[in-house]
Amino acid sequence: MQKVENKGILQKIALWMPGLISLLHYRREYFNSDIKAGLSVAAVSLPVSIAYAELTGVGAIAGLYSTILPLIVYALFGSSKQLIVGPDTATCAVVAAVVFPLAANDPILRWQLVILLTIMIGIWCIIAGKLHLGALADLLSQPILIGLLNGISITIIIDQLAKTLGFSYDFSYLIERVVYLPFKISEIHILTALVSFFTLLILVALKRLRPRYPAPLFAVVIMTFFSWLFNFESHSIRIIGQVSGEFIPAESWIGFDKSKMRDLVVPSLNIAVICFVSMMITVRSFASKNNYETNADVEFRALGMANIVAGLSQGFVVSGTSSRTAVNDANGGKTQLVSIIAAILIGLVVLFFLSPLQYIPTCVLGVILIYSSLSLINFQTIFRFFKFDRDAFYLSLITFISVLLIGIIPGMALAVLLGLFLFLRRVFRPKDQLLGMDDSGRIHSLGKEVKPLKSTIIYRFNSPLTYFNIAYFKRKIISYIDESEEPINYVIVDAIPCFTYKDVSVLLGVEELVKSLKVRNVILILSGRRKTLKNWFKQMNIQLDEEYIEFAYDLYFSVRLVQSKEHINNDEDDVNNIEHIDNNDDEEDVNSKDIDN
Repeated sequence: MQKVENKGILQKIALWMPGLISLLHYRREYFNSDIKAGLSVAAVSLPVSIAYAELTGVGAIAGLYSTILPLIVYALFGSSKQLIVGPDTATCAVVAAVVFPLAANDPILRWQLVILLTIMIGIWCIIAGKLHLGALADLLSQPILIGLLNGISITIIIDQLAKTLGFSYDFSYLIERVVYLPFKISEIHILTALVSFFTLLILVALKRLRPRYPAPLFAVVIMTFFSWLFNFESHSIRIIGQVSGEFIPAESWIGFDKSKMRDLVVPSLNIAVICFVSMMITVRSFASKNNYETNADVEFRALGMANIVAGLSQGFVVSGTSSRTAVNDANGGKTQLVSIIAAILIGLVVLFFLSPLQYIPTCVLGVILIYSSLSLINFQTIFRFFKFDRDAFYLSLITFISVLLIGIIPGMALAVLLGLFLFLRRVFRPKDQLLGMDDSGRIHSLGKEVKPLKSTIIYRFNSPLTYFNIAYFKRKIISYIDESEEPINYVIVDAIPCFTYKDVSVLLGVEELVKSLKVRNVILILSGRRKTLKNWFKQMNIQLDEEYIEFAYDLYFSVRLVQSKEHINNDEDDVNNIEHIDNNDDEEDVNSKDIDN
């Protein structure tokens, strides 16, 4: 009895804390691989977390705060064994775009807004997980996401270019910055540019010669050492400066303008979706590679908790990071223990090694951000869309251009809106097909070897029927009948792809269609979902003229039914057999599995 109770408790814990259950059943043979992967993840996370803090506009310590507790929380609550959470290029750029206009050059206010935004994102994620909205992972389609990441990457590169060359922009918008960039050549600080060049050289060399090494860490350590040795600051090369482990003073929250929180509600919702979608792409990729299952709703909750902890520890937004997850996987990381090991190592740095961080040149962090952003640029896929899916190409291209022209947040909002309009257009006016039969008796789309049946139209509507496309469905069928060169006696509709759920508007629309066909002396045959459709009409108390509508099991049965009716005078026995089967309501519907789409 005790064992049954313990098993029930473990099942409840597994629903909320799958990572903890995984750690409770830890296998010792994984330990060496996890230690190695944890060291590598920490080595990569340290410099990039500081770089992302610069990008977000808060102190370097906030980047480290964003890495420690969120790693531990995700390790306990997440379902992915490989995912590493932390600051991410795209989300940090979006956060900066939201917070900078509201902060009015006040660093404390900026940090406060970032913290509140992070906590709001976490709350949205937990609510979404509670409501089982894991399907939102598919809200940002691949074309939108690719266009968005390309636009964000270009934005970051142009923004960080000033930092790596030692000058500042006079404009806040990307296009103006690009236009006036040639006029900034005279303002380039040569020594800063040289430090940036050597940093890039280290990154590229290690990437080619030792791809498994944490190149950003080596670059930061080497250039920080030279910064300390040669006193870069005295040569006008900007460094991070004193890094303290302090939090925002408590008294600063007393005078905080709470009305600004209203300006964060919608952006926090948008960023929550971006974080989750980008994270789920990484989660699914590595889960598939390592042959285990993940749960989107669990991931939503885990992401929410990680962000709430990040905010409460005065960090900023975290998401799933593809680059650090790849480092984990490449170094043989097997379980969530990797995240805990990495968090402990970064925590030790915060406790005992903060002082050396003050010598890190900011141009080095700018180079790391540019180098990371280059890996996100993917124009090849956009051009591939042009060849295979023009709608996806235009959607991805518009997203990319919108982010560049009007900014990250409005560009993203426009892209999502266009994506929804594109989806609605496809549902409003989906593609349809006329089918026929080849010489071997198989049903396909009409073509050279596939001819239509005599006096019969076989029609497929490639979208679920609903109240806003039933009128279009009726018009298409009537137009095919009226435009046919020979008289039509039967219309066979493949009901499987279009009758997917009970909609009274659709059922009434079918009733109107039968009346229109009766005028033309045409019989409608709904093929597939026979018993279900009959029940729907019966439940809605819709009376159909049975002389002008038939319900059949599948398309092949419908064709035999039509052929029997056409030859009723010559083969009455065959008709009787068909009608006997047709009246058997206890038979299950048969899907047309062998029909070529």
